[in-house]
Amino acid sequence: MGSFWPGRAHRKAALAVCIYGLGLLVGITPARAEVLRILTSMPPAMTDPYVARIKAQIPELDVLVLNKNTVSAVEELLRGNDRAFDIFWASAPESFELLARRGRFAHESGCTAIPAEGYGPFALSSIGWTLRRDGPRAPQDWDDLLAPQWRGQIGMAPPSRSGTAHMTVERFLQVRGWNDGWRYFLALTENLATITSRSFGVTDGIRSGRFDIGLTIDFLAGTAEPELQFHYGTPAILFPAQIGLLAGAGNPLGGCAFIAAVTDDAGQRLLLQPGIGRIPISPRVREAAGDLIPPEIRAAVRSQWLRYNAGLASERYWAVNVIFDLAITDRLDRRRALWTRLHALESRAPAAETAAIRRAMQSIPISELEVRTAGDTSFANRVMELTDLPTPQRDLVRAWQARIDRQLAEIELALSGLEQRGRP
Repeated sequence: MGSFWPGRAHRKAALAVCIYGLGLLVGITPARAEVLRILTSMPPAMTDPYVARIKAQIPELDVLVLNKNTVSAVEELLRGNDRAFDIFWASAPESFELLARRGRFAHESGCTAIPAEGYGPFALSSIGWTLRRDGPRAPQDWDDLLAPQWRGQIGMAPPSRSGTAHMTVERFLQVRGWNDGWRYFLALTENLATITSRSFGVTDGIRSGRFDIGLTIDFLAGTAEPELQFHYGTPAILFPAQIGLLAGAGNPLGGCAFIAAVTDDAGQRLLLQPGIGRIPISPRVREAAGDLIPPEIRAAVRSQWLRYNAGLASERYWAVNVIFDLAITDRLDRRRALWTRLHALESRAPAAETAAIRRAMQSIPISELEVRTAGDTSFANRVMELTDLPTPQRDLVRAWQARIDRQLAEIELALSGLEQRGRP
């Protein structure tokens, strides 16, 4: 894809003319129009090379990058683009679906670097786990993470604070189904050491030795220190990371130029640098990259049935975030205490009774139908915040919370009964 901007000799003049015309149309000053504002969840290792590239192309452009986790960024943009960001850049495809439904992208902008919808893919990613190269032998598939040897040794971020974690949870809900997907994560609480505040905390925790394994996305491990290694979950599920030009942008021309710098062939090849470590969306660049593309990704590209349904994920975005926090994040310590008590009983109590308790520990008392109803009442437009909720939404959260607490209380009662029975 060619550059949006004219030749080098005429670039400065063209920029000044375009910005002046834009100022006349939307009432902004030329000084403001020369600033490019990017809202992104990407780390500096990802954003800095592209900022350097656009600055080399357009030295007059002042680029400001605000790093914010995906969920918080979507919350801000759903309320309106009051800070006149030009670009939204993130890995979670459902976040773009959510924003597009609320008209937050520059539809039919005339920018040839993106589709008419105002946003499009720039890279492929997949999820898995990372661990230290000098640490224990890596698990080979997702179910291996449930083995007793990993008790207290796994970290992940909550989906309400991390677009990557949201994709991970949704991956299981889509591939395994609602009940079995939640069963996996409730079973995983047996082995979780912590829920970190955001995605970057996962690799930080492994690096510092807080836990051995972290659930994350491939590029976060790829941009970390070389002592970390990454393993793709099998089967691999691909996510199209995306970039978009926002409605209400202060500098749409500069935004379009930046998107071109990310999506043209040179920008796509830049993704393959070790410090960035992402998979280009361009088939031509991927093909030329050869062995730089992991074999798991090459196989997943050819596998159509494992595609990620970002539309479905966006419809229940709010509900999945809330349910995970209510059932896992906010009650992780309580659940781990229950698991410890169950472990102590499994060697001496009747197997049928401990198995029943284990099944209860791994079941979610919230149906998929309820979540679809929540989406039908526009709850999906909210992403994270639990304050100032509409009354129906607040009532639903309270009902889910009460149901989860009642379930855990019944489990505690069953454990106490077995413990009392086994005492002399």
